[in-house]
Amino acid sequence: MADQNWTHATLALQLLRLDPGLGGICIRARSGPVRDRLTAMIDPGAQRLHPAVSDEALFGGLDLSATLASGHLVQEKGLLATPGTLILAMAERATTGLAARLAVALDKNNDHCLIALDEGAETDEALNPKLAERLAFRVDLSDCAFGDTKDAHASSVTPLPVQDVAISAATIAQITRVAEELGIDSMRAPLFTIRAARAHAALQGRDRLLAEDVETACALTLAHRATRLPEPEAPEQDPPPPPPDQSNDADTQDGFDLPDELLLEAVRALLPDNLLEQLAAQKARAGRGNGTGAAHKGNRRGRPLPSRAGRISDGARIDIIGTLRAAAPWQTIRRNGSGRDGLHIRPADIRIKRFEEKSDRLLIFTVDASGSSALSRLAEAKGAVELLLAQAYARRDHVALVAFRGTEAELLLPPTRSLVQTKRRLAGLPGGGGTPLAAGMMTAFDQATQASRRGLTPTIAILTDGRANIALDGRADRKQAAEDAQHIARILRAHGTDAIVIDTGNRPEPALRKLAQTLDAAYLPLPRADAERLSKSVATALGD
Repeated sequence: MADQNWTHATLALQLLRLDPGLGGICIRARSGPVRDRLTAMIDPGAQRLHPAVSDEALFGGLDLSATLASGHLVQEKGLLATPGTLILAMAERATTGLAARLAVALDKNNDHCLIALDEGAETDEALNPKLAERLAFRVDLSDCAFGDTKDAHASSVTPLPVQDVAISAATIAQITRVAEELGIDSMRAPLFTIRAARAHAALQGRDRLLAEDVETACALTLAHRATRLPEPEAPEQDPPPPPPDQSNDADTQDGFDLPDELLLEAVRALLPDNLLEQLAAQKARAGRGNGTGAAHKGNRRGRPLPSRAGRISDGARIDIIGTLRAAAPWQTIRRNGSGRDGLHIRPADIRIKRFEEKSDRLLIFTVDASGSSALSRLAEAKGAVELLLAQAYARRDHVALVAFRGTEAELLLPPTRSLVQTKRRLAGLPGGGGTPLAAGMMTAFDQATQASRRGLTPTIAILTDGRANIALDGRADRKQAAEDAQHIARILRAHGTDAIVIDTGNRPEPALRKLAQTLDAAYLPLPRADAERLSKSVATALGD
């Protein structure tokens, strides 16, 4: 399936070169050699965008510096002024406003083509659905290895202009029926399929459609839009005879008679196994109010700071009041020197707005579920984590749950914002066995490293009684287990990962205090605290 997705991705890029009216393609893949090899096939002259691109960069506007220097109005062109290919990096982080502007640009101009690079790691991180609807293709290369990639096949056939390829009314009606069978309610989908079928025929140097053109177009444009799984229909016992004038129908002009079932089968072969789960995630995103969960994934929280002197650049916002304040003391001198009345603004007067932004936080709860903890404080620890989870949910923080017991640690829940799912996993957490503290810290560190790469700020909360007795290699060696925990603590501190150590034992454990010192973390001995007091202490230590 991975190599098939790669083939479809390269084919889609070839079709977009022939017909930019297909809108573009959404490529879901993390940054790496696979995506780099695919993007290398895109037009080298493509303009690159980022999610924070300004309206001035898109549509153009007043070139303030040039205007002030020349004394007359100077306009600068935006990226959308010149038709061509646009590459939107981190497309899952695009705001609703940016998605709307790009969607309008695609609707107005068929010469624009958008390549959206979706780097989302979770199901609810995806390109804005309103913008994705205007892109004919979507491919998922998340599971594609570099060995599955290959260069696009260079055809010896000279492509024809797409407008030279004819398509019959009967084929258009058939494509529309197939889209309806797949539960697609947007008319853009069959229109994209029609254009893709003609472009595929033109790519092969043919001016007439064949069955393979329609099958390929349906698979490329309809599979990722399907909202239901079509069931194969039982063949009729006595199919009705064709009307007498069918020989003159437009179907014969295409040179093929393709049943709807074959088109549905071509699309069904590309439908993902988790289609129902993906549809549920799309409905959840649609219920958030702005149609995309990505707008809330970025680092957009913060408070305004005093403006600073600077030049106008992409995404910069002018502080009008600050600029006027900087220019006011010099107005008399400038009027006398120039002999002109009015307001005199120089580039050195420009003040740029600044904001202090904070990253979204990930709380990684690392819970001791060993026998010693289960006999004493596991119930209180579970209750405290549930209360902390509720607080994290109210702040829209991400949470992850790691449990360690026996000889290893287990990631019970990857980073998520689902409070119900996290509580369910926590309630089913069993107790018993040894205390592999080092393994739990190592698993938490892996999650923290991945979160940092995604722009989150991780904090590890370790809840344990401190009686580590299982080393990293799984041996029952108390001394080695303590050394392994100290070693991982030094690694965490070197990477600047915030942590907090909660001693849930009946009496404070000196080893845990030493571990907290190595981590440069807060140490909370809470021997007789209930779940509510425990959660309040942790929240205070975290600065909430």
